[in-house]
Parts: sequence; structure tokens; C-alpha cells
Amino acid sequence: MKYVEPAPINRNDDDPFESMMSRFEIAADILGLDSGTFDYLKTPQMQVTVSIPIKLDDGTIKVFEGLRIIHSSVRGPSKGGIRFHPDVNVQEVKALAAWMTWKCAVVNIPFGGAKGGIICDPRKLTKVELEKITRRYTGNLLDVFGPERDIPAPDVNTDEQIMGWIMDTYSMHIRHTESAVVTGKPGNLGGSAGRRKATGRGVRIVSEAAMEQIGLQPEGAKISIQGFGNVGAVAAEEFSEIGAKVVAISDVTGGYYNPAGIDIEHAIRHRKENDGLLTDFPGAEKISNEALLELECDILAPCALENVINRKNADKIKAKIIIEGANGPTTAKADAILDKKGILVVPDILANAGGVSVSYFEWVQNRIGYYWSEDDVNERLQRILTEAYASVRKRSEKHNVNMRIGAYVLAIERVANALKLRGIYG
Repeated sequence: MKYVEPAPINRNDDDPFESMMSRFEIAADILGLDSGTFDYLKTPQMQVTVSIPIKLDDGTIKVFEGLRIIHSSVRGPSKGGIRFHPDVNVQEVKALAAWMTWKCAVVNIPFGGAKGGIICDPRKLTKVELEKITRRYTGNLLDVFGPERDIPAPDVNTDEQIMGWIMDTYSMHIRHTESAVVTGKPGNLGGSAGRRKATGRGVRIVSEAAMEQIGLQPEGAKISIQGFGNVGAVAAEEFSEIGAKVVAISDVTGGYYNPAGIDIEHAIRHRKENDGLLTDFPGAEKISNEALLELECDILAPCALENVINRKNADKIKAKIIIEGANGPTTAKADAILDKKGILVVPDILANAGGVSVSYFEWVQNRIGYYWSEDDVNERLQRILTEAYASVRKRSEKHNVNMRIGAYVLAIERVANALKLRGIYG
């Protein structure tokens, strides 16, 4: 496959929104989008900034800042997670919201894209303070959230409990329980079976499709996973179950490498016993996160942060396949380098779409009041991701481009067609 690069990429490669736009422009050019449609699809529909004053446990008042950006609702209610992190910023959230639009379109579910965040360090906040921040943020966005308008979900440093607080706050204001306002909830509040493992399971599903594409057998395939949170750890379990060998894992404490294969159950137990970290994991050699990316392996799955594969290290990547479990782990300039090396990259908007797919299932179950078994959920997830992979591969081959641009072409085509059919109000 050739890589079609805009001439030249003058954007800031470290800016996630600019990186997203580099790919958007290539796909838009392939599709021949007119300038009006181009401007419509690149521009966020709504950007909201809210002040979140709370009283801390020591009695002092502190004001936090919250964001919610809706990129598109052309294909349905906007959908996207909420992250709690000190580095949350507008450019990052804009990129993540756009990626959600394309992700939902790639797997062909009737959602648009959104993302939210609160600028805070949750490690320095008590559970009571986190609840206050969550509820005030939700209260400030009552006119934005809604099962027919905008549906949040968990993201970095947010979980089922925080989604439960969002659901409760929204429900209290509208005077009835509304489960479908948020996904990723606890099971006994309307959460879907299989939701917690959905993103990691999806990484394994698309990995199997990619292995089949290049003729690689899962049995004994060597896997390196950067990030051992919910996505990375579940993906590691899934890979082990199909006979692959996970040779490297990592988290903020560093990387851990064992060429003979890591005992994933042991690693998960160790993490639970060490405050959720892999600190001094005894079953492997300690290496850096950066070194993990450059290991000899069949599949590299970056499941942590953005921009970890970039123009500085892309030429050192030795994997045959990259499966992007994280959002935006590869910069636009790195794509061209990986392409020249012949590495098959399965892009984030396909590779980690298992989470939003099962979020969609959760929303559907909440709305109809009938809940599926985990087997039903997993069967539907397998089908939706397998079909999406085939559709992206078809676009990739049709336009003689890599899988990322194939995914963007498919997504933008679907959103643009919906826009054309709806027309412009005004």
C-alpha cells in the first residue's frame, strides 16, 4: 500500500487535533468533498466550558474547569467519554470528539462524536471530592446531556461509579430515572454485560483479522502491549486465550519484558496487590516504556497515551502489525515512516471501537428495558467489528491507501452522505 501524504504536512505533529486533521484532509481529497462539506465536518458543533466550584474536605473552596465538545450529531446523538486529568485541554478534547465521530461511523452505529474532561488530578482528590466534581459538572451540562442529545461514558481516570453519579444527578433533575443518559454504568444500574472488557476484547478481535490479512497464525504470535489499564490488561488476557504469547507489558512504573511470555494472570494479581500498578513485577525484565515500543514482536498494541509513536521513533519499530488500543497513539508524520517499513497499522478508530460498540448496545438495552446475556453481547461485538474491518480493508484496497486512510474515507463518506440527505437548516 502506498501512503498518500499532503504536500507538505505543515501541521504541529504533536497536536492531536492537527494530527487528526492531517488524515481528514487526505480522506476528504480522495472523496472529493466540496469546501462547504469539508468545513462543516471539520468544525465542532458545540464547545462548552464550565466552572466547577466545590468545597474540599478541609473546608476550602476550589474551582475546577470542565469541558464538553460535541463534534457532530449528524448521524445521531453525540457519544464520547469524560476524562479527569490535569493535562486536559481544548485541542485534545476537540481531537478526541472528532475521533469519536469517525469511530462511530466506521462501525456504523447511529451516534455522532463528543468528548469531555475536567482539569484535575484525581489522585489528589478524595472520593467525596470526586463525587462533588462529577455532580456539579453534570448539573452544569444538563442542557447538553441527554439520551437523545449527548451520551457520556468512561475515559481516562473515570469509571463505573462516576458514570453512576452522572446518571443519578441527571435523573434527580428530570424527576425520573434515565439510565440511557450515560453508558459504562455498574451492572445493577443498567450497565451492559461485557462492557468493561469490550475495548480490550475488540483489540483482540481486530488483531485476529489483521493476522489473517498478512498470513500470521495467532498461536505463538509475540505481542507487546504498552499500557496495562483496563484496555491493555483485558487485551493481554484475550491474546493469551487464543494462544498468543504476550512478551511485554507496561504502565507508568515502566515496561516489563519476558521473551518466553508473561504470565498475565500473575501480572493482574500483582497489580491488584500494588495499588493498581505493576511496580517491581517479578515475572519479567524491567525496561522503559520507550524500549517496549521498539521490541522485536509480531503485534505491538499501544493502549496508553497519545503520540507515543512519532517521527523520532517510528523508524525503530520492529512489529509486523500495530493495533491502536489507545486514541491517537501514532502521529501523522509517523504514519509515512511506518508505511515505508511495510508495517500494517490498524487505526484507533477501528481498533478500539469495541468500547463504543458495546456502549451502543447498553444504550439500546436501556431504552428497550431488556438486557442481553454476555454471550449475546460478545457475539454482536464480534460481528460488528469483523464487518467494520472488512469494510475498512475494502476502502483501503480500492483507493490504494493504508488502513488508517481507508477508515477515514469510510467514516467521512458515511457522515457526509448523512449530511447530504439531511440538508442544512437555515
